[in-house]
Amino acid sequence: MYPDLKGRTAIVTGAGKKTGIGYAIAAKLAACGANIVVADLGRPQPDQSQVSTASSEQMQDIEKQIADDFKVRCRALSLDVTDSESISQMVASVVREFGGIEILCNNAGASFGVPSDVENYDEAAWVKTIDVNLNGVFRVSKAVIPEIRQAGGGSIVNIASRAGKVAPLFNSAYAAAKAGVIMLTKTMAKELAGAGIRVNAICPGQIMTDIEKWRFELEAQFFNTTAEQRQKEMCATIPLGRIGEPAEVADLAAFLASEASSYITGQAMNITGGQLMEL
Repeated sequence: MYPDLKGRTAIVTGAGKKTGIGYAIAAKLAACGANIVVADLGRPQPDQSQVSTASSEQMQDIEKQIADDFKVRCRALSLDVTDSESISQMVASVVREFGGIEILCNNAGASFGVPSDVENYDEAAWVKTIDVNLNGVFRVSKAVIPEIRQAGGGSIVNIASRAGKVAPLFNSAYAAAKAGVIMLTKTMAKELAGAGIRVNAICPGQIMTDIEKWRFELEAQFFNTTAEQRQKEMCATIPLGRIGEPAEVADLAAFLASEASSYITGQAMNITGGQLMEL
């Protein structure tokens, strides 16, 4: 627990599904006493061939559960990270209701048009993937930074990916976007250090979310095997021998949001069970 988080206001994007990393982060911050803004699209996307987005009903359920379970203020707000007006409206609502913002977790992300090699990648799917995963982090950060500055400082935590450091097959747009998030994190950390705003990134490896399950099912079809077998083969590449849990990513996010990490900024921290080790 991090007592300095009590009473602070945290926005977590992409937090509208209980099976995701965003929800786990929101719940962990709430357990530390932070007031929570659950920000997600809240409506179906035209292409949901992979994993469906959160519904407004799911978001409202999360709002109530977090408020009831942790006795903090929680608000579910619709947010499209590809739309600057949507972002501005969300930020204005938060400031109006909570008075300020001290913590931002840019977690919203998606991958479109995969699996595909670069030669055959649909251009619209490529652009949309970059827009959500990289431009979305830029847009939301740009809108929220003035509020964190006004609050006297705080923390921004960007959810990047192991894919931003180690090239995956047939998912180039997502990998390029997450690599961009890592460098954007470092740039923001340098620019904002003087304002008392720390900026760090988390690079998860295999974490058991809906997207991860979809991946195992897709690979099982490709390799003519089962999702269980693909998961077993993946675990063999991880020194700790298992797939991670969203709550484990949330533990790191809360640490980075808190003053326990007061001398850490500009870092891209791996949480991969040892699958990725760097100097």
